[in-house]
Amino acid sequence: MPRPRAFDSTREFFSDPYRYIGGQCRALNTDVFQARLLLAPTIFLSGPRAAQLFYDGQRFQRRGAAPEPLQATLFGKRAVQSLDGPDHWRRKALFLDTLAPPAVAALAGHVGRHWETALARWPRDGVALYGAAQDVLARAVCEWAGVPLPEAEALARTRQLVALFDDAARGLLAHGRARWSRLRLQAWLAGQVERARRQGGAAAGDSLLQQVAAFRDAVGRPLDARLAATELLNVLRPVVAVSVYIVFCLHAAQAHPEVLRSRRDEPGGVGMDFLNEVRRYYPFFPAVMATVREDFEWNGYRFPKGRRAVLDLYGTNHDPRAWNDPDRFDPGRFRARMPTAFEFIPQGGADAARGHRCPGEDAALAIMKVSLDFLLGRTQCVTAGGDMALDYARLPALPRSELVVRAAVL
Repeated sequence: MPRPRAFDSTREFFSDPYRYIGGQCRALNTDVFQARLLLAPTIFLSGPRAAQLFYDGQRFQRRGAAPEPLQATLFGKRAVQSLDGPDHWRRKALFLDTLAPPAVAALAGHVGRHWETALARWPRDGVALYGAAQDVLARAVCEWAGVPLPEAEALARTRQLVALFDDAARGLLAHGRARWSRLRLQAWLAGQVERARRQGGAAAGDSLLQQVAAFRDAVGRPLDARLAATELLNVLRPVVAVSVYIVFCLHAAQAHPEVLRSRRDEPGGVGMDFLNEVRRYYPFFPAVMATVREDFEWNGYRFPKGRRAVLDLYGTNHDPRAWNDPDRFDPGRFRARMPTAFEFIPQGGADAARGHRCPGEDAALAIMKVSLDFLLGRTQCVTAGGDMALDYARLPALPRSELVVRAAVL
């Protein structure tokens, strides 16, 4: 298997997490190579064919794949992302049910109302879009999920939710803040689960909180309160993380006004092709991990049992074998051809029901749409500092200068 010259590639990977794997694959003329990550031999994969291999459940598993620092911050321990086979399918069904189309439409409605409410609170000179979107999404998703969020706690809980994805890989101090935030959030949400269970029939309903509290595993046991809180966070956190996509949406609107103008006059406003191109083009989450289930060979390369594997999400979404002129922002490509589940993988690949593709893609699109329609219709945007370039060394990547929004003068 091809290998870069460096003894350990941890520094190179984290200094350019979105482009490292793809860059090495091009340099080595391969879809797969091996390097050390945190001193451990690791297989890196990129491209649609490699993605199809990676999502083969007979060859790769998620159990034990995510390093402890990611489990302690981003995902949570014993969460759905760490399961395989029937256990994974049953737990995943909970998320598919709670994110069915009517529930997604309801969530988008909450988001739209909270944008309107937030606008009335903004100072005249505007607010930073990233923080404003976090505030809106945290309030909206808690309201939709049936999780009480008193006004006095809203700011602190929002910051804790943001820390799970914004601080997890940004240095030791930030990582510590992410760990502490998860502990506080899980204690809070475990209490909410226990309260819902105590209320029993009095709490009957179909909110996310109630469904998680009532969930039973294959032998009829409820999730313990802490694990139930972890799975609640696996909806709350990703919804708040859509704030990153909202920044990207407005960044694309600012950087490509001619593309946006060609789509705004259509019925329904900005369409799915624009939003999906944002998800393809911009750097959201760089990679996902698994481990080799059993020894096997692929294209002459040996994959030993237990070896950690890392799939390049960003690079696969920019692979020239699947995407014509991949570094050009072009929503029209989604009208010309629908990509496969292994070519377009901004939130994972394969099938959401039976595989590890994110079940919240429709929710992310609905939130992006209602947010962008609001921002384009009700606000003005300026770039504080004027530097529109993306900082690819940051996780998540964002523009170097903040986008600032203020109420439009009608």
